[in-house]
Amino acid sequence: MGIDERVFKERRLRLATALKSQGIAAARFDDFEHARSPSIRYLCGHPGDAFLLIDALGNSVLVAWDRVMADKMAVADKVFSYTDFGRRPEVALRHVLEELGIPKGAKIELPSATPYPGYVDHVAALEEWDLICRNDGMDEVVLSMRSVKDSGELDIYARLSALTNNLIGEIEIGVRRGSLATELDVALFIEREARRAGAEGTGFDTIAAGPARSFGIHAFPSYGAGPFGTKGFSILDFGIVLEGYTSDVTMSFVRGPLEPRRERMLELVRDAYTKAVATCGPGVAARQPALVADQVFTQAGFSMPHSLGHGIGLEAHEAPGVNLRQENDIVLEPGMIITIEPGLYDPDMGGIRLENDVLITETGARVLTESKIVVL
Repeated sequence: MGIDERVFKERRLRLATALKSQGIAAARFDDFEHARSPSIRYLCGHPGDAFLLIDALGNSVLVAWDRVMADKMAVADKVFSYTDFGRRPEVALRHVLEELGIPKGAKIELPSATPYPGYVDHVAALEEWDLICRNDGMDEVVLSMRSVKDSGELDIYARLSALTNNLIGEIEIGVRRGSLATELDVALFIEREARRAGAEGTGFDTIAAGPARSFGIHAFPSYGAGPFGTKGFSILDFGIVLEGYTSDVTMSFVRGPLEPRRERMLELVRDAYTKAVATCGPGVAARQPALVADQVFTQAGFSMPHSLGHGIGLEAHEAPGVNLRQENDIVLEPGMIITIEPGLYDPDMGGIRLENDVLITETGARVLTESKIVVL
């Protein structure tokens, strides 16, 4: 399946419009080991280790480390091998600018993550052009585009959610039966079964924290050989990748008998989750679900030490943020996929969190995944 090549071209034309409106002749996007950005995959389908230049007419040139991979997977007007330029980005960029006929003196934008020494090297090597590097440039434009999923992406998420939900069910069965009895059992089960089902892998390091380690928001290390699903709270946070896109869910496993404080934490997380999801919809401020969840906790004398959620897509954390930051003025739109993940943590009682992926629709919101708090 995958994204139709016409979609990649349409995305690049939208970016070209933004370039033209700001008087920028071309923008470069990097995805290398020292600076990863899946925006290249979003714009041309190539999975990584390359840079992509797009000009104000929508023309695209990819310079890839693995030329064979690029020829098979990339949708770009021209493709070159990075090794042809001595693996020197400034040398490769000069060639591409000349290939596209970008006039001397024109503004060329480098990625916002470009290190200052690298920027200085580029300016010295390409002094005929006006090189710029900024925080609110084309990287942000593409991130904004990525926050609203198109029909092809929504189709991927339908299949990805079904795959994730199958795993959720199998994990619950395995923990109940005792075949998944340790953090290691659970984490490696996810890795194996996800790839067996056709996934590219996991979207991030699986967090499997038994009762002794669930007090951390993100346990360190992310999983070990300790028991999982024993008395108290166990947290499992994972995502799987299909065609570049990741899910992100958190299950909690509860085994009693529970002390009153643990009972209260369980009750509050369920309540905050239900009310926050019910708040989601088009035209709703992204801060609002976070505010609702925060009120559930604070009125009971508890505090959640992390944001309520975030967008997902080609990365596990994307726009929009679902948080109470003062500068968060984003409004939810149809096509956005966000996580809702309220959680509470205690150094003695451990932690409990519930997270699902939620699609904002034209009329409301639809929960795509079936993560749950499993009471054993």
